[in-house]
Amino acid sequence: MPAQSHDNAWADPSATPRTAIRYDWSLEEIEALFALPFNDLLFRAQQVHREHFDPNAVQVSTLLSIKTGACPEDCKYCPQSGHYNTGLGKEKLLEIEKVVEQAKAAKDAGASRFCMGAAWRSPREKDLRVVMEMVGRVKELGLETCMTLGMVDAHQASRLAEAGLDYYNHNLDTSPEYYGEIITTRSYADRLDTLSNVRDAGMKVCSGGILGMGEAPRDRAALLQQLARLEPHPESVPINMLVKVPGTPMENVEDLDPLEFIRAIAVARILMPTSHVRLSAGREQMDESTQAMAFLAGANSIFYGDTLLTTGNPQVERDRALFDKLGLHPEHVETSAHEVRSDDEQIETVLSRATQRQRDDALFYDAARA
Repeated sequence: MPAQSHDNAWADPSATPRTAIRYDWSLEEIEALFALPFNDLLFRAQQVHREHFDPNAVQVSTLLSIKTGACPEDCKYCPQSGHYNTGLGKEKLLEIEKVVEQAKAAKDAGASRFCMGAAWRSPREKDLRVVMEMVGRVKELGLETCMTLGMVDAHQASRLAEAGLDYYNHNLDTSPEYYGEIITTRSYADRLDTLSNVRDAGMKVCSGGILGMGEAPRDRAALLQQLARLEPHPESVPINMLVKVPGTPMENVEDLDPLEFIRAIAVARILMPTSHVRLSAGREQMDESTQAMAFLAGANSIFYGDTLLTTGNPQVERDRALFDKLGLHPEHVETSAHEVRSDDEQIETVLSRATQRQRDDALFYDAARA
């Protein structure tokens, strides 16, 4: 099957992007973006998006909880916090072979990145040794690896990097000013220090936030400012809509207007042109139109499967149907050295998965299901 031709900057390596990468956005500038007429904002975000990405490609990741519950942190949105009674049981760290089994299935189903999350404040030495082996085993499969394990110091970050970890996720959650209303057991500086340790160790950064926690519009702008000040920008920026879990202090917070969420996606795309902006937690509550607008606004990454750590994610059939309706396809990722294929073969694989439903029936495998 021949590759499709698109008259866009992303398809022409000689094209020079028009958008400069900046790290000095002022809060006033960001608030001015949020205040743009909705159509103007989305148009600008789409222009930036097309300068750097295939506008119809979405990076697809699988997320597996490798240790659930009993976290000592008091994050008011989190069902895994040991401070709240949410009915979530405590689970031990998964066995390495079980994780590898899930990673193999995810790869066979079309995932390009395998993400593993543990409910810890910070990994203990004995646990760190185990997750390092998990990283190495998953990397051997040819998958990108990502982990979220809580805070890590410089030494821990260095060891994870040596194990081959590609991405480390550690969200800022909200603005510095609103942060104390959400979390008291670790500081904003602690989070920034972890991101600095990760970057210094040579790993890629995955960091974003959660919207709809009762924050003011200025807090959303300030969160994005903090992310856009990281140099370089995070390679992945998950934008989460709060999932209100009974038993947490956030269970009765007022819903965020979906259009305000879309505005945040668009502003994130403009501020961080080369980052993957991930439409993350909260997708289960979004209808197809809202998700479609998020992709139009510059979101180009998702988690698939029925479960996102401990909260719901759109069912696999809904995800597949939405991809079909919108003409989206999984983002092309280079294969590992021992799986080298020609460009034509790789393009054929991506396009086939996008156009032939029978060949992507397993695309949205639930790797988070035990």
